Amino acid sequence: MSLMLEYIEKQRKGGGPGLEAELLDLIGKYNKERGRYLFVYAAALGKRIPEIPLDQSDYYMFHDLLAGKQGVRDVDVYIETPGGSGEAAEEIVKLLHNKFESVSFLTSGEAKSAGTIMILSGDDILMTETGSLGPIDAQIQVGRSVQSAYDYTEWVDSKRDEAAKTGKLNPFDATMVAQITPGELGGAFNSLKYAEDLVVEWLVKYKFKKWTHTETRKIPVTEEMKTKRAEEICGELINHSKWRSHGRSIKIRDLDNIGLKVKRIEDNPNLADIVFRIQTVIRLLFESTTIFKVFATAEEKLFKQAAPRQASFQIPIPQKMLGGADVVEIQQECPKCKKVYHLYAKLSPNLIIDQEMKKKGLLPIPKDAKINCDSCGFEIDLQGLKNQIEIDVRKKVID
Repeated sequence: MSLMLEYIEKQRKGGGPGLEAELLDLIGKYNKERGRYLFVYAAALGKRIPEIPLDQSDYYMFHDLLAGKQGVRDVDVYIETPGGSGEAAEEIVKLLHNKFESVSFLTSGEAKSAGTIMILSGDDILMTETGSLGPIDAQIQVGRSVQSAYDYTEWVDSKRDEAAKTGKLNPFDATMVAQITPGELGGAFNSLKYAEDLVVEWLVKYKFKKWTHTETRKIPVTEEMKTKRAEEICGELINHSKWRSHGRSIKIRDLDNIGLKVKRIEDNPNLADIVFRIQTVIRLLFESTTIFKVFATAEEKLFKQAAPRQASFQIPIPQKMLGGADVVEIQQECPKCKKVYHLYAKLSPNLIIDQEMKKKGLLPIPKDAKINCDSCGFEIDLQGLKNQIEIDVRKKVID
């Protein structure tokens, strides 16, 4: 049976631990197998949420969860991210290397752009056959959207060449070019150079620090040799004409071909089973809840959750027997399967409210403000809605 089906079946039967508890248990098993301390950082790449990319707030989450870890010397970081802020990536890498003696990164999913830059700072890089990095790039804010710095500068350069050859641009391109400021263009170029400089610096300082002799001729390795190799690897990873796409998946074999040594997790079947289970549990958490970012160790976890689509609610016309408008009727749609739930929030301890609402077929908001959809299993988080009701009616919801 596939791991995904195994966990889905466990959840359906309700006999096993919850997904959150299972994740922490798996991290503990990883620690025993590797003899190192695992930190999990994963983002839900498939969800259209602005906070999915790596940003400065993620650095604070890393700092918060790792601040009290005394006696830990060697840490592995499991990472899945589409990329994001290079500055945030640098802050996280500095935090990890300043705090721990050895820092390695592993991925079984996608770690692109700034995620790739972070992984290249590892003393070791571990990947499964499903894991992938991406071309070195930076993501920049252009107007209201986030763009690849490479794609942005390449498009501008192509329009510059076209104008030089033909003496003109078509009206659409001319309009677009007219909106580009020197500051935006300079910022894109500097962002790319910044990413390249970080990669070369980190490869020399961390990945190559134990590289003392060449593999074949056993010649002593100098700092100049390390820098040259780092620049060659970086040159390959910024070669977008080779990879063709900002989102291109660069696998273990691709990295071997450009001279970057990666440890294949499948060489240790026990470890591979744990890593694939961690990946599967995270995927299920993303698919069945509003969670879009996971930060976790064997002892504790922090999740970022998106508020579900706003439910509609109304305050019924006051009824004499209810003693006024002391209840709110709610229609909440499941974000995944669209099933509508009819609920109520009680604002008075009057027991008649419960009787009347149940006659209408309404259910009370649960104490934990969460509903597991009985059609698709998605966990609907109602806490944001509950807070909004309390703000609007200026009363506390009574559980």
